[in-house]
Amino acid sequence: MARFAHTVTVAALDRGWFEEAAGALVDLLDASREGPGGSVVLTDGRPVEGLRLLKGRHLRPGARYGEVPAAPEGAGEVPVEHAGAGAGDSPGAPQAVVLRTWRPSHSVEVESLVEEDGMSLKMGLRLSEPRRPRAVELSLSGQKPGGGSLYRFSGRGKADLAAWWAAADRLPSAPPAARAPVSGRAVHRLAKARLTLTPRPAENGSWRITVVLSVRGRWLLRPVGAVVLFFARGPVERGLREAAETAAEEWNTALAELTPLHGEALRAEIADALVNPDGSTAL
Repeated sequence: MARFAHTVTVAALDRGWFEEAAGALVDLLDASREGPGGSVVLTDGRPVEGLRLLKGRHLRPGARYGEVPAAPEGAGEVPVEHAGAGAGDSPGAPQAVVLRTWRPSHSVEVESLVEEDGMSLKMGLRLSEPRRPRAVELSLSGQKPGGGSLYRFSGRGKADLAAWWAAADRLPSAPPAARAPVSGRAVHRLAKARLTLTPRPAENGSWRITVVLSVRGRWLLRPVGAVVLFFARGPVERGLREAAETAAEEWNTALAELTPLHGEALRAEIADALVNPDGSTAL
């Protein structure tokens, strides 16, 4: 097994603000309704940009959302019931998001079906206690039709947000949390991989996040995998370091642009971002 690790420093996110923003977003969507042509409309009558009901009842299990593709010139508008009938029905077909569970006080679960570059991808996302998020679970599986086992993979990940806040609130001098709050596993016929993220507070109030990637071959291919990893160790280490540093830069940039609004001002800003994501100011 090969193990790679890198630590980055990022700006800390205020837990109270995060939970308030998450609650405001969930409440806005929970109060929305279906509008003309399958649009999703907020209580003030404005439609949510890029979100349209394609099948089923709004906010009910089985509801399918997506974007209606533009109709060919002279062909008229594409009927909602046919648009986005399934991701991957044709090249360039829109992504379809299927709502599996909508219980804002307990959990929200969605499933995304996508076909990209000849690969069929199925992604699942589950959010526990959405108004004050406690955990996020992600699943991913993919295959290339007719491609055999070498073109199949799967993965699962979980972010225990309660454990994250607890780890981030420890004293800087305290040892890191024994269990990583964020972890993920990926499985392929040739190898398994595990990724973890563990935060700890820095002296200046920021977070130091340690990213650890472990990779091992499977079955009879373990010796082959060991040889490959021996020669690929340098590129893998550089790739992990560059990916972590880039993610940290993007995180810091995003947090620097956040306006610490609260109450009705925060709710109004989130609503503006939903209806006009390109023109809205940062939260």
